[in-house]
Amino acid sequence: MKFLKAIYFHQRFFWALFILAVLFLFSYWIIELYAITWVIAMVLCAVVCLDGLLLFSKNGMRSERILPDKFSNSDSNAVIIKIWSIYTFKIYIEVIDELPVQFQKRDFLQALEMKAGSKNSFEYTIKPYERGEYFFGNLNIFISTKLKLLKKRQVFDHGQAVKVYPSFIQMKAYDFLAIDKRLRQPGLKKIRRIGHTQEFEQIKDYILGDDIRNINWKATAKRGSLMVNQYQEEKAQPIYSIIDTGRVMKMPFENLSLLDYAINSTLAFSNVALQKKDKVGMMSFSNTSGKIVTANSKKTNLLSILETLYNIKTEFLDSDFGLLYATINKQIKHRSMIMLYSNFEHTNAIKRELPYLKAIAKKHVLVVIFFENTEINSVIGKDASKIQDIAHKIIAQEFASEKRLMQKLLLQNGIQTVLTKPKDLTLNTINKYLEIKARGIL
Repeated sequence: MKFLKAIYFHQRFFWALFILAVLFLFSYWIIELYAITWVIAMVLCAVVCLDGLLLFSKNGMRSERILPDKFSNSDSNAVIIKIWSIYTFKIYIEVIDELPVQFQKRDFLQALEMKAGSKNSFEYTIKPYERGEYFFGNLNIFISTKLKLLKKRQVFDHGQAVKVYPSFIQMKAYDFLAIDKRLRQPGLKKIRRIGHTQEFEQIKDYILGDDIRNINWKATAKRGSLMVNQYQEEKAQPIYSIIDTGRVMKMPFENLSLLDYAINSTLAFSNVALQKKDKVGMMSFSNTSGKIVTANSKKTNLLSILETLYNIKTEFLDSDFGLLYATINKQIKHRSMIMLYSNFEHTNAIKRELPYLKAIAKKHVLVVIFFENTEINSVIGKDASKIQDIAHKIIAQEFASEKRLMQKLLLQNGIQTVLTKPKDLTLNTINKYLEIKARGIL
């Protein structure tokens, strides 16, 4: 039975059968063809038996699918297939990998030629757009000889699983933002430090090049030589990323939901803030209080944030900002920077939540991060000649204008804002963080 399950017929075999059937059909009218057709049929049977004997005379080959420990969401992740031939002759193989159902891809095929006793490998990439566990099916190898009449199927690595985490590849890509000397990158603003953004460290002797504004005149009078105050950059400030998991965050842009954009941004931003020696934490909320990771400057806290972000799901309900205010009052005791990821489509929606946002901003530095509707922007950019197209363009312009009005309303009430395209979210969030740090707002 195993033999029957492993054997398949090549397309060339069916063509041979078709030709035989035609010859047998014509042999009824042309008697001379009858004997020739039988000879051809016997030869075909012998060749098929020989092909089968060659294929099944050896164990065939070994193969394995090499997966990473975890996949990075919305990034290209590499999968490696390794193959070892045990045959003593050249073979032709077809590799069919059964990808997880989330990809809805059923046409994966890689054809290879392998010399006797050789090794081969190839790599392909997949890009997931949902967090969670992904299950791979069989790794199928179909082997045929040069005759290409039969194919032998071998199956490897059934049921491998890998988890898709928030984009740690994006997080690593933004590592350079934590190093001041390398901030000259496209899209990153260079912020001039102003105000007193440093804390006192010690009094020391003046040396050439020290800022004369930091001279300590009392210490100078006592010592009889110039003394200056030495400062160090303020560190270990609590930074919280708070993610709205309500229905407004389910909206997809370029295959990824707003929630996942916010999750990816939170991970990358937290990594940069942690390397800046600040304390990082996170929280989620919707109509109920969600998960919370208390702000901490330990590197292990980033792993806690990663695991928490992995399990966040979108709730299909309206979020309760009153509950968020109460939770912040209870959980966050010290003045902190709060990066609030949400989305508002109408001015009335933000006016309804404004009292709670103002109350949060009285105690903390609140940054409300919401999204431009890039699909609406594409409508605005199109030329409109028909009445229907003109109407669509006018409506789109009104929606875009309303987003800017919401941003203005928040600024008027002393609330920092980031209005961004989804794809630019991480960079704009980090820019805002660096700007607030540089201006000493926190």
